[in-house]
Amino acid sequence: MSDDALTLFAITLPGLEQTLADEARSHGFDVTATEPGGVTMAGGWSEVWRANLELRCATRVLVRLGSFMAFHLAQLDKRARKFPWADVLDPTVPVRVDVATSRKSKIYHAGAATSRIETALTETAGMQVAADAPVILKIRIDDNRVTISVDTSGEPLHKRGHKEAVGKAPLRETLAAAFLMQCGFDGTQPVFDPMCGSGTFVLEAADIAAGLQAGRARPFAFERFVGFAPEDMAQLRTDARRAVPPVRFTGSDRDQGVIAMAQANAARAGVSDLVQFDTGNAGDATPPDGPPGIVMINPPYGARIGNKKALYPVYGRLGQVLQERFSGWRVGIVTSEAALAKTTGLPFLPDGPGIAHGGLRVRLYRTDALR
Repeated sequence: MSDDALTLFAITLPGLEQTLADEARSHGFDVTATEPGGVTMAGGWSEVWRANLELRCATRVLVRLGSFMAFHLAQLDKRARKFPWADVLDPTVPVRVDVATSRKSKIYHAGAATSRIETALTETAGMQVAADAPVILKIRIDDNRVTISVDTSGEPLHKRGHKEAVGKAPLRETLAAAFLMQCGFDGTQPVFDPMCGSGTFVLEAADIAAGLQAGRARPFAFERFVGFAPEDMAQLRTDARRAVPPVRFTGSDRDQGVIAMAQANAARAGVSDLVQFDTGNAGDATPPDGPPGIVMINPPYGARIGNKKALYPVYGRLGQVLQERFSGWRVGIVTSEAALAKTTGLPFLPDGPGIAHGGLRVRLYRTDALR
């Protein structure tokens, strides 16, 4: 695969674009724009591979293959048949076509546009089209310009490849990583989660501290593209980790079952030596030994699990425990309910943006170091 300049678009949840841009720059990517829904970067195929491996806040990485103008379906058909699909797509690997249209375009029917492009792929490029294909083409028709991109990730990037066991209403890894970063976590501070569930915050913190690649344990769609070189990828994919100072990444939960899940997830991720999970009630939480760090919590919201009214005393007790026992610690609480967050009585900084998650809009409520 040629390493000529490409346009990459790393997708993230709306509201996390700046966090992703900051992360990408910290990894040495050439960020050219921050746009609604993601970050545009310039680079070659090696950067595409590395973006999938390393970016923790991205949900997918697209590569723009090209564009052309089309004012009607016949023109779309003609130009799609001339498009150099075979430069990237392997005809033995099925593809799926996903078309989005805008009101500014003469072509406004996504279904008809999809059909024309699928026909062009099968009749002139010898491609196979399937609904469950491992490679997805993203086609956008905006102001009569047809822009063709390919999804290089495959499965969403929050699926790290080592977290098989999850509890109720788990937080996605991409969201957990972004919230850790927004709380100032850089890998050097302790992280404690007194409602850890299957361990997402704790495991992401340990990964970041050890400098481990987010996607080290999973495959990607780009491995099915023409010219993919496994030997080159092997040089980028590594299990090497940096030495971690004596910092503890700890979690507790009253449910022994999810603690077992968290421990199993840590073992699969190869970070069991960096984390500790114990059974315990958040209302009885005490700081781990060592210097202050960051308390990260994704408590129940009452929208999907439990009764919201019953959660007010839970949040109230949580806030009391944190203020009385966690002096010097910063706190990040994720919830969809502002009233519940307020019940903690914690001195929150201005609210962050609402983030769509599991049919809800959640926010990170964070503090400076507690006094």
